[in-house]
Amino acid sequence: MPPERSLQRDAVIDQILPYVPELGWTIAALHRVGGEAATRLFPDGGPDLIEAYIDLTDRRMAETAAPLIADQRVSQRVRTLIQVRLELSAPHKHAVRRAALILALPANAALAARCTARTIDAIWHAAGDTSADFSWYSKRAILAGVYSATLFFWLNESATHETTLAFLDRRLAGVARFSRLTTRLRQGSSSFLKKRTKKLLLPSGAN
Repeated sequence: MPPERSLQRDAVIDQILPYVPELGWTIAALHRVGGEAATRLFPDGGPDLIEAYIDLTDRRMAETAAPLIADQRVSQRVRTLIQVRLELSAPHKHAVRRAALILALPANAALAARCTARTIDAIWHAAGDTSADFSWYSKRAILAGVYSATLFFWLNESATHETTLAFLDRRLAGVARFSRLTTRLRQGSSSFLKKRTKKLLLPSGAN
């Protein structure tokens, strides 16, 4: 379930971002942009602000990427969506870094998991994934690893846009190779079992 959404909350998030590097995701930053009226919009303070910011970025990612991914395959769409999300976040990299540090605290583990799960679901949904079987879970678990690793690589001071995309491509290529391998193993196992079953069912002495 997403956090509360409203035009007022979205506007405050946009206004607060320039102050986060100095003041953090805090009530003080809220006061700077909107006084008591702004703090009433985010009664839980920092965690509420961070969750709302991540949700807003998820929505803008899907909206911005929509015309770019219309003619792409699903795998290409996933890559484009992550790229767009990073590009949207780039002007606020220090704010994202501060959010990541807060989410890394043990007390915020549940919030971090919830935010990551929603981001991954937003990527798959925007990419057009319609799976409803066990692969729904496996796809999201795998992409969560790829996205999280890419995000933390991007947060490094030395990371550039180009090196981050190269890192992302390597992770996605690794997932693709693993997927092809498991498919071949599954197909090979199925073929072996069919042959073995057929042999067992043949009458004794038959070829």
